[in-house]
Amino acid sequence: MKAAVVTASGVQVTDVAEPKPGPQEVLVRVRASGLNRADLGVAAGHAHGRMGGAGTILGLEFAGEIVAVGAEVPAEFTPGLRVMCSGNGGYAEYAVADWGRTTPLPDSNMGWAQAATLPVALQTMHDAVMTNGALKPGQTILIQGASSGVGLMGMQIAKAMGASQVFGSSTNAGRRARLAEFGCDLAIDTSDPAWPEQILAATEGRGVDIIIDQVSAGVANANMRACAILGRIVNVGRLGGSKGEFDFDLHALRRIAYVGVTFRTRSVAEVREINRRMRADLWPAVEAGKLALPIDRIFPLTEAVEALAHMRNNQHFGKIVLAD
Repeated sequence: MKAAVVTASGVQVTDVAEPKPGPQEVLVRVRASGLNRADLGVAAGHAHGRMGGAGTILGLEFAGEIVAVGAEVPAEFTPGLRVMCSGNGGYAEYAVADWGRTTPLPDSNMGWAQAATLPVALQTMHDAVMTNGALKPGQTILIQGASSGVGLMGMQIAKAMGASQVFGSSTNAGRRARLAEFGCDLAIDTSDPAWPEQILAATEGRGVDIIIDQVSAGVANANMRACAILGRIVNVGRLGGSKGEFDFDLHALRRIAYVGVTFRTRSVAEVREINRRMRADLWPAVEAGKLALPIDRIFPLTEAVEALAHMRNNQHFGKIVLAD
């Protein structure tokens, strides 16, 4: 089968052996796969959790039909079933996924490309907003890095689950102008040092209840200025750097719960539970088309290197997809 593989000389689309499903895995004929920023690090030779290094097939999410199942897979997963999956090795014609990270597609004839944009964003942001952020109806929330695919989904989830005000950040004016399409009530520019004051003004001086932070170092202290007393900050990503200044006194004064999350150290059982909770809360909205991401561009699998370059240029809005 064809797959986009990390080699000593960079990513190459080449022929590799078709994977075999383990006892609790499904084998999927991949019809589309979504790109994620973590793929850039793996493509450059870095590790991402348990994956990385020469011989790695890229790709963290994909959609297609099940063609085979392991002996211990629940009976609901059968050959021919249309599914979306999170896992490894999605930039390929075939990929395996744990059954607990595999979700049957809605009956609404959702296309392959759209389905491939959803698994990582839905799982990551439901876990961040609802489980770790503990969003309650009527609360306020800020999504840092809101113009990414995961960020756009985070705003939609927050609005669907009853947030009274949803704030989103982007340093790009054109992207900020589009955030309202995805549930954002006020878009902020974090390159403006006064942005916390905008949040405070919009919340009548109280600050925001929850911050989902995909930026980290560059906004850490400003986040705490904008956060309500007894608010929660969930550290999801570190696009602005993994190390920086941290005002411990401000953290204590605001009595902020600061939570770090990543999928890289979670067990199979934990990720299954994340997907189960997401489906329980969000699946009716997914089936109704209320939770969806824009597709910036679709590349064929043979142009995976060009697709990664497009992501690296950081000029896209929404998801980049591989699909033939």
